[in-house]
Amino acid sequence: MPDFKSLDVYYWAATLGSFSRAAERLNMTQPGVSQRIAALEREFGLPLFERGARAVVLTPKGRELLSYAERFLRLRTEMMGAVANPAATTGVLRLGASETLVHTWLMQFIEAMSRTYPGVAVDLSVDVSPNMRDALARHELDLAFLVGPITAPELINLPLCRFSIAWIAAPSLDFGDGEIGLAELVRHPVITYPRNTNPYAQLRELLARSNLPPPRLYSSASLSTIVRMAVEGIGVGVIPAETVRAELADGRLRVVDTTVRLPDIDFTATYENVPDNRLAAAAAEIARSIAADWCNCP
Repeated sequence: MPDFKSLDVYYWAATLGSFSRAAERLNMTQPGVSQRIAALEREFGLPLFERGARAVVLTPKGRELLSYAERFLRLRTEMMGAVANPAATTGVLRLGASETLVHTWLMQFIEAMSRTYPGVAVDLSVDVSPNMRDALARHELDLAFLVGPITAPELINLPLCRFSIAWIAAPSLDFGDGEIGLAELVRHPVITYPRNTNPYAQLRELLARSNLPPPRLYSSASLSTIVRMAVEGIGVGVIPAETVRAELADGRLRVVDTTVRLPDIDFTATYENVPDNRLAAAAAEIARSIAADWCNCP
């Protein structure tokens, strides 16, 4: 009877179509993966893969085995989730996160993961949501906190939080009292998220519909840079107010009272619907709890 580790190796080699990519996914060497597959083929007495120069392809019996392997692995994941002590879990969680969350509750999540799963290392990459969607599709991330949900059958989306977009400015940009219209806002440069994001696209659409002269529009993949530019009075930041709580509290920034509205940003914890997603699913639940607590803070 094949052991779970061999079935795990087989599943990922079959899913990724590559022994080298399976090795990277499982933190193994490629010869180690090849040896596991060869041992399975000896045990079953037939080839499971057709080896090519660039990829491996399942044989008919290999395809038949894949469905059994997935069922075994999902049952193992269910068993471990029900019985195993989280403190005994070891491994690496490859996590992608939006910088918006770095400026809100992500550090609390990292601390909670460290307490609950002391044997798990979190390999964190901070990126924009489109890049993280691509990384999930390439199986390069186990879990991503991004602007979602992503409609794809191979992904699971867990709602995390919703942030409203605000117009943020330094007091030196004196907008006076009362509600400010778009024409007055765009007399100053507008600073927001990078071009390949939903907030940027929605802002561009709003400006295009306004029939106003095009404003100076600055975009940056670094939220820290956007905040610094707004604090320095270079322009008006179009970002969630939650990301600048400290700057609002000490008076370096203010939320401009305006009639101009942009769609809210919804964040999800998104991970692959694969047999070994127990850690990603558990981490997503921790993130949902942390986000709910943070958003209810005064």
